[in-house]
Amino acid sequence: MRISECMTRKVQVASPDQSLRDAARAMADLDAGVHPVGENERLVGMITDRDIAVRGIAEGRGPDTKIRDVMSAEVQCCFDDQEVGDVLQNMRDLKLRRMPVISRDRRLVGIVSLGDLATNGEPAWAGEALGGISQPGGDHSQTAH
Repeated sequence: MRISECMTRKVQVASPDQSLRDAARAMADLDAGVHPVGENERLVGMITDRDIAVRGIAEGRGPDTKIRDVMSAEVQCCFDDQEVGDVLQNMRDLKLRRMPVISRDRRLVGIVSLGDLATNGEPAWAGEALGGISQPGGDHSQTAH
């Protein structure tokens, strides 16, 4: 099965010139922690709620800061004609729960998540990938210092 058969096609895209406030509102409306960033019909980055918190707020940047200033420009993506198994292995290796899907001419055509794979493909696929993604981390404290 190809990724194009199980991906989500309807994807809202942010402009790199929009504000962090705009990105946060869009993520809240979509109930998502990630938002693709596009320019001239091309994927140019991704912004996550973590980017906003760590690269934005923690660095003293305000809500009017442009998305381009905190987004991740190097984005791991897959092609719409790739086999699900190959993409799943890549998601597992990279510890990603979702991945933008592009056409061979580099246009954003969708996004694939573990939920898409569980709903539209084989439920075992998502379980296998999640097993590789959700490995226990090292020691950490959840107490504020």
